[in-house]
Amino acid sequence: MPDRSPILAAALPGFIVHFSASTLNFRPCFSIIGRQTDLSFYRLTTAPMTERSNDDWIAALSSKDPGAQSIALADLRRRLQRSIYFYLSQDRSDLRGLATQELTQMAEDLAQDATLRVMDNLDKFRGESRFSTWANKIAIRLAISDLRRARYRDFSLDELTADGESSPRLVTSKSPTPEKVAERDDVLEKIERALQEALTERQYQALVAVALKGIPMDVLAERMGTNRNALYKLIHDARRKLKARLESQGMSTDYMMNLFEN
Repeated sequence: MPDRSPILAAALPGFIVHFSASTLNFRPCFSIIGRQTDLSFYRLTTAPMTERSNDDWIAALSSKDPGAQSIALADLRRRLQRSIYFYLSQDRSDLRGLATQELTQMAEDLAQDATLRVMDNLDKFRGESRFSTWANKIAIRLAISDLRRARYRDFSLDELTADGESSPRLVTSKSPTPEKVAERDDVLEKIERALQEALTERQYQALVAVALKGIPMDVLAERMGTNRNALYKLIHDARRKLKARLESQGMSTDYMMNLFEN
């Protein structure tokens, strides 16, 4: 009999499941020590930075003088690139194995976007921290978001329910009795049937993507051509309909949780 246990996670929000590791397009972090470095890395990590106060940063980046603003923008981009580079090389265990030159190029590309993001939010800076600290946080958040999107860049809505290595498995500490196995299989069949019959195709795709595949909400919303609020409502409605269908068949949440306890 095929393993249908993954579908239980959709019916029981918060049920303990284990996802096998997904493979990224990048590979984890490395230690700089002992590494051969290229010229671009040397320039990135040793280039002197102009020290500015918070007021100096705001004034320079907002300057009507194109020359002064250009210098400030270049300095900001270098600072962000350096911060992003060290984040990628030291804090991302999924990037190990990438050459220094590749990480440097990634940091450069992300720094360009981060500089634009900082400029777009310049009027929101309140001076509660150093400007460079505030800007670096924006840059790192952007890097995290970009890497997360890269992980799910090629996923297909039509293939979300296909069996694969990313399917979750129920975590159990001991083998259930044959009677318990039969009862669980029966419940899982009913859950799977309820998913197919009670939900619209769009609700089904959204619920499986988030509950089973772990697709980030913002990535899924973009792929489905909607926004986060609308997606939240779609999933909420799907869970509500699924719960009502299962309860109409005498399967309460408490019953199912007890059935699949260790």
